[in-house]
Amino acid sequence: MILLDGNTVSKKRLAALKQQVAMEKSRSGKTPGLVVIRVGEDPASKVYVGRKIKACHETGIRSIEDHLGASTSELQLLQKIATYNADPSIDGILVQLPLPKHISEKAVLDAVSPLKDVDGFHPVNLGRLVAREDGFVACTPQGIMNLLEDAQIPVTGKSAVVVGRSRIVGRPISLLLDHAGATVTVVHSQTKDPRRWTAQADILVVAVGKPHFLKADDVKNGAVVVDVGINRLSDGKIVGDVDFEDVSKKALAITPVPGGVGPMTIVTLLENTWKSFSLKLS
Repeated sequence: MILLDGNTVSKKRLAALKQQVAMEKSRSGKTPGLVVIRVGEDPASKVYVGRKIKACHETGIRSIEDHLGASTSELQLLQKIATYNADPSIDGILVQLPLPKHISEKAVLDAVSPLKDVDGFHPVNLGRLVAREDGFVACTPQGIMNLLEDAQIPVTGKSAVVVGRSRIVGRPISLLLDHAGATVTVVHSQTKDPRRWTAQADILVVAVGKPHFLKADDVKNGAVVVDVGINRLSDGKIVGDVDFEDVSKKALAITPVPGGVGPMTIVTLLENTWKSFSLKLS
């Protein structure tokens, strides 16, 4: 069984990115700039943002954490985004989700310039992904593809099943797998007998937000299993959407939780910021 270790792969990619940033700083004196906007006091968001800022420090990317109070209005947040859109020193803008209930997630994500949308959530970048045109790809799906590539897991000609169809993970990863030559099935809340499909998958990506949703009986022998879920149990333990202990006995390869997809998401965010920065240099 191959452990798809996102910690190890992300460290390699961060080291390579650090070298690129240092070389450009030495050449031109310029470094990429990323702003992360956090609204309110969601504890998980605070932790996630902290990890992203830490990774920026490690690679030499200039980072700003703009923390706004929970009472911030939607208009105030949109005005803040407009300011960063117009700031030439900022290459990437990330709005940490979730947002307070009185703020429209769609309005906020749509307000970020597609040229600085390093999260890859803007409709323009999603459209470019559908059309197989260059743009920013959502960080978790791209991170998954990079993880599979590092492990030399073939995708072309394989049967891939994606459980979940969000614009953040499910939809873009299904497109990326399709572009890579897999035959893709998307399983969702309306699917009758979803386990009928998961049990046939050569490659299985699970992103439903339900702890231990998938068991060994739901998985094909020799499947590659990518667990995107991050769920906190009542005892404080973090587990994925896949029952790791159970499924790992049948899987050819599997991601751990934590330490699988999460670190790949962060390094891809920084790589997207570098890409945005590099486009201005060319």
